[in-house]
Amino acid sequence: MKGFHERNDYLKRPSKTSIDSSPTSGTGSEPGPSDSKFSKTSLWSNFFASAFSVFDTISESSTSSSSTLACEKKASFSKTNGWTAAVKRVVSSGSMRRIHERVMGPSKIGMSSSTSDIWLLGLSYKISQESSADVDATNGLVAFKHDFSSRILMTYRKGFDAIGDTKITSDAGWGCMLRSSQMLIAQALLFHRLGRSWRKPSQKPFDQAYIEILHQFGDSEASAFSIHNLIKAGKTYGLAAGSWVGPYAVCRSWESLVRSKREENDLERLVLPMAVYVVSGDEDGERGGAPVFCVEDASRHCFEFSRHQDDWTPILLLVPLVLGLDKVNPRYIPSLQATFTFPQCLGILGGKPGASTYIVGIQEETAFYLDPHDVQPVVNLSPDNLEADTSSYHCDTIRHIPLDSIDPSLAIGFLCRDKDDFDDFCSRASKLAEESNGAPLFTVAQSRGSLKRIHQGNTMADAGEVEADKSIDGEDENSNEDDWQIL
Repeated sequence: MKGFHERNDYLKRPSKTSIDSSPTSGTGSEPGPSDSKFSKTSLWSNFFASAFSVFDTISESSTSSSSTLACEKKASFSKTNGWTAAVKRVVSSGSMRRIHERVMGPSKIGMSSSTSDIWLLGLSYKISQESSADVDATNGLVAFKHDFSSRILMTYRKGFDAIGDTKITSDAGWGCMLRSSQMLIAQALLFHRLGRSWRKPSQKPFDQAYIEILHQFGDSEASAFSIHNLIKAGKTYGLAAGSWVGPYAVCRSWESLVRSKREENDLERLVLPMAVYVVSGDEDGERGGAPVFCVEDASRHCFEFSRHQDDWTPILLLVPLVLGLDKVNPRYIPSLQATFTFPQCLGILGGKPGASTYIVGIQEETAFYLDPHDVQPVVNLSPDNLEADTSSYHCDTIRHIPLDSIDPSLAIGFLCRDKDDFDDFCSRASKLAEESNGAPLFTVAQSRGSLKRIHQGNTMADAGEVEADKSIDGEDENSNEDDWQIL
């Protein structure tokens, strides 16, 4: 969720019309594709009504206080920088959850009444809500809950070492996209080292690999994938302590962080033993349209990652997308659902505008997610402590939202463990694009040559549409110039 200071900065900006809100991912100080929605009176009024009601609850010692006393309190509150103090109290209490729900909407907890199959990161579960139903369906529900609670959860933390040269010691209010991305990367490491069938054991000692993975996401510069190091690696893409960023920026930041770690260590000591390929259709990744996944580029990433020793390595695919303006275009929903059936699926970085979550499963139109918006004390695990308390890295509470309500700016992750797995992914992705009724999430091309032909075909199609619009409207080139630039 965006920090209060960023929301205040946003209010100071000149107002924009809806046409100015082009489909671009927000990074740093630039609003995302749906950030314009925060200017809507209803959302802002509801948000601040909730926020100020929380502060009022904290600051008022009694409901029977006189108006004079209230004024005195207000003056004293201002002199002592009460706003900052109130925010800190909100961050350290459960009020952050209530404010978050003003943006995301009330959390829907538990299972829906549907008995349709659930897909959770490439695995299917047959579900039944009736206790008297068949054993397979009952066991399916239990197995789904066990799988869900075994996924690694990353949340806001407080009390860690200051980030860089700032004084910021908590990411509450601004780090949800970073935490969501940490969850996706953590699952990739978990699947790579322990396999998709791994579940968190009920007894200690834990697996060495499991503890080592959690250690890499500790909140200090000593941990390879801490937000400290992610922000440092993503400075070029607008990452900064205290600022909210979009999916594209965070994907590129992970690519940069993994590259720097690869350069620091030899192949045997790599903390993320896989290549990273960010699939983006444009250089800035923020112009919309279907990105093109190039097999030739993926092969090159693997070859370079292995330092020219192997033709193929495990590869992490990150696909940032913009699937609409204010909301996801309904044409993309079936394809989004289908990605969860891929064995390579790592889920989606997405949520409501300014409130990122990690979506791990679907059931019909419902999306199940892990939520980073709880503030927990910092935990830095020793990689050798197999008896460590890891409860803060998991969640038994199943939350869900309608899939069609998520922000159109999102990113999908896939992990291909070897060449056969990669070939299977390409086959599934190609078929999904062919069956998308003209609205593919991304397309697959074998080589750079075929990639150019795809771009040329798109350019010719766009030109044809423009000419058709001219013939229909009967307008000349100059009269449509501004509209074309906006589009």
